[in-house]
Amino acid sequence: MNAVSTPVPDPTAEATPRRTPSYPPDEASSRRRILRYAVPRWMIERATERRLAGDWRGACAAANVDVAFDLADIAREHGGAVAAAVEDDLRHFAPDLLRWHLPRVLDGRTTIRTGQTVTLGGYRGARYLYVTTPTMVDGPQRLLLCFGRIDDAVSSGDRRHNWTTLRHLWDVRHTGALLERHGGGNRPPFFNADGTRRAAEELPTADPGPADPPAHAEWVTLLHERGEVEAAFAAAGIALDPSPLQHHWGAIDPLPVLEKLPLALTRLKPEILLLIREGFGRRFQIPHSYRSSLLLERGRWTDKLRIRIIDPEETSGTPVLPEACWRRLPDLDVLRHDDADPDRLHPLVRNALFPMRADPTDPVGPPDPRPPSPVRVRCRGEWHEVCFQDGALRVPHSADEQRREQAMRAFGGAVAGCFAVARTVSSGEGRLPKALREQQRELYSRAQHGDTPGVLRLLDAGVDPRFRDGRRRTLLHALIHLDHEVLLPRLLAAGVDLEAVDHNRRTALHVAVVANGSVALVRALLAAGANPDVTDDMGQSLSQLIRSFKRTDLDFLLDRDR
Repeated sequence: MNAVSTPVPDPTAEATPRRTPSYPPDEASSRRRILRYAVPRWMIERATERRLAGDWRGACAAANVDVAFDLADIAREHGGAVAAAVEDDLRHFAPDLLRWHLPRVLDGRTTIRTGQTVTLGGYRGARYLYVTTPTMVDGPQRLLLCFGRIDDAVSSGDRRHNWTTLRHLWDVRHTGALLERHGGGNRPPFFNADGTRRAAEELPTADPGPADPPAHAEWVTLLHERGEVEAAFAAAGIALDPSPLQHHWGAIDPLPVLEKLPLALTRLKPEILLLIREGFGRRFQIPHSYRSSLLLERGRWTDKLRIRIIDPEETSGTPVLPEACWRRLPDLDVLRHDDADPDRLHPLVRNALFPMRADPTDPVGPPDPRPPSPVRVRCRGEWHEVCFQDGALRVPHSADEQRREQAMRAFGGAVAGCFAVARTVSSGEGRLPKALREQQRELYSRAQHGDTPGVLRLLDAGVDPRFRDGRRRTLLHALIHLDHEVLLPRLLAAGVDLEAVDHNRRTALHVAVVANGSVALVRALLAAGANPDVTDDMGQSLSQLIRSFKRTDLDFLLDRDR
């Protein structure tokens, strides 16, 4: 392909930006934390151990994936051949890798996008192996692995992701394809094969053409990030219709829309051609908003791929192009712009993307929790250091000074410095120094992703079990995500208040009811003495909440407020 006649981007300027126009600050922050917390290394190691031992159910259990079917039932209802094909896929299913790649809520969050159906494999009789994601953003991050027909309500639309042609995202037999799908050649774009970033002078200053896939992807990406949208699409061999979409409230220009999307432009055509060969049609959409969608279509008698912006009403029946087909690999974006360590990637991802990278001395995978470190606090005109130690925040003040501060607070006096920080730690109200906010995020991010071993390591390292998050929730509120059999006794013994309320005046028992906590957790909280006769800030009782959230499994709690 000939070089596009556009201004040549300055590789020096483009090689080191902290963020690109298509990588918003909130998403960048979320992506960094996803790499650190979303799939703990112990989860990857346990799931891998069980998978290699031939125990696919054990691998699923290790990765917090619930299984909703039995192979014997599949054989009885659909025949031995279908059951054998499903079992073969399950033997090579890496649930931890699936969890790693699942779409996320973002916007400052790290949790899995809710209400999604991800189709993994298709079998005779329009039956599928598929995964459904959690129903609540702040609920447990457990997945459900299913087999059968898919509900018509999610058979199309942006809540369904067809990964039947994306097996490298969940099937260990295909993980090597990750590099081919994200650059090609022997390295990914902007990186060398050993995982080091390419220097500015190594980036292309003209279109090298498809003979050098990684460099071609770099060139197209640089054009896109400079705002040269039309030139980027032309270099990728995609015909772009720049015509605005006309609405009665105004026109929508496709160029700003396309500029903001983290598009993997050189992948669009190959991915769509693969879907066409697999019989999924010739037209696909990328939903943008309730006002607009992007339509990609290939002509019947040509290989040319076209894209244009249209009204969503015109896309009825048009399949949604899976995000994993059109989006740049988030892992590579984080590595490129945030100085992240390739050795902190999922081992299967790291080995596929960087085949020449040497093995590190530390285990490959997300890092273990960081032990709490001292934090500087401005106190009475001086800088003091506070630090978690032996389950409490230690402050450099004598017992007499602390008693005087407590007395002053009891009489309504202002609390400042070290004492204000200590009060915020235990109450969740007020501001924390940045370093303590990071320690708070470490604790509660690991809790949210079900990292019981990680939470225990932080508590063992001295973090106060009474440390509250920014919404005034305690670790008792976070038990909906964790192994309550291990943590509940420890938290109660450490003095965490069973009746402590969060910003919605909800206790841990409240949260277990409304956020899909298990029946076992609810019963354990009751057995520990949790008061069932409580109301939240809206005056709703547990019985009302059970009915509102349709928790039929908690009928034994009904009528307590009558």
